[in-house]
Amino acid sequence: MTTPLGKLRPRAFLARHWQREALLVRAAFPGFEGKAALADLVKLATRDDVESRLVVRTRQRYELTHGPFRRADFRALPARGWTLLVQGLNLVDDDADRLLRTFDFLPYARLDDVMVSYAAPGGGVGPHYDSYDVFLLQGFGRRRWRYGRQADLSLREGLPVKILRRFTPQHDAVLGPGDLLYLPPSYAHDGVALEACTTYSIGFRAATYTELAQHFLDHLRDRVALVGRYGDAGRPPSREPARIDRGMQRRMARELSRIRWAPRDVARFVGEFLTEPKASVTFDPPRPPMPARAFAAAIRRGGVRLDRRTQWLYDGSAMYVNGEVRDWSRGVRSALAPLANARSLCAARAGALDDEAIAALHSEYRDGHVHAG
Repeated sequence: MTTPLGKLRPRAFLARHWQREALLVRAAFPGFEGKAALADLVKLATRDDVESRLVVRTRQRYELTHGPFRRADFRALPARGWTLLVQGLNLVDDDADRLLRTFDFLPYARLDDVMVSYAAPGGGVGPHYDSYDVFLLQGFGRRRWRYGRQADLSLREGLPVKILRRFTPQHDAVLGPGDLLYLPPSYAHDGVALEACTTYSIGFRAATYTELAQHFLDHLRDRVALVGRYGDAGRPPSREPARIDRGMQRRMARELSRIRWAPRDVARFVGEFLTEPKASVTFDPPRPPMPARAFAAAIRRGGVRLDRRTQWLYDGSAMYVNGEVRDWSRGVRSALAPLANARSLCAARAGALDDEAIAALHSEYRDGHVHAG
């Protein structure tokens, strides 16, 4: 699988469709049906480290339940009208991770995860919209999608899921295995299973600016150091002791105005924020780890690869691994940039790394962030 866009080149897609217009690509992944069967998804939905939801629709009524589930919960389901959604499949499945990386014509900093939904006949989550870009890849079975841009995005009240109050689609298409539908943010859409089917949703990160500001202020909290303590020597007696006087406000405002940040502070925050693992993500350090010399020999024989859960990005001055900055030398950053981009290095390329770069990788290996071979 080299491109998911059919005959359309990524540059043309980004110019014409990305965050602008929907795109339907027939047979984008020829022969694709997905490997996730219902039994696999049920097993994942019983885990407490995997986010899952179950939506049951009866006419205009919706019931939403969050996992983890018990297997018995699925034996009680009706024959029609329900959907199981499993988030972050790429974090627990190598095939799903490779599927996500197929969209690497967009920055890894924008890629979020792969969600897979299994729907019984008639199943769906209702007409809704997402605040982010999404590619909907059909696995086995068929699903009917109605979709279009609409100005009224008001929601019905009193429901456990976000359902549009009014839905006026302009397009109607049935997707079969391997078909792909791209929808920009805020495109209204409704997918209904014509038969038991799976749909793989490749979603993208899109934090609101308010969220960014809140996280940035948290980031600054441990880095702000204003010298001194508030004082008001020489002040007159209070006539109104409950009043906050303007002098106090001015003095505090003056001190707070001394808080500054530089472009470097913002760059560090962005790198750490974009690589921060989700709360449910944990890593599995090797037990026992190979010593440095054995690790170097192993990657020279079999290469090195990132753990599927590892987020590894870089800018012009640092590398960022799973929410932490790595102040490695320029030489190490240059040597390891191909690993960050390709997420693996063959034995020949790993063998060309110098001792400093291998030492950096060995530290990540000990934390479970990379693997030899």
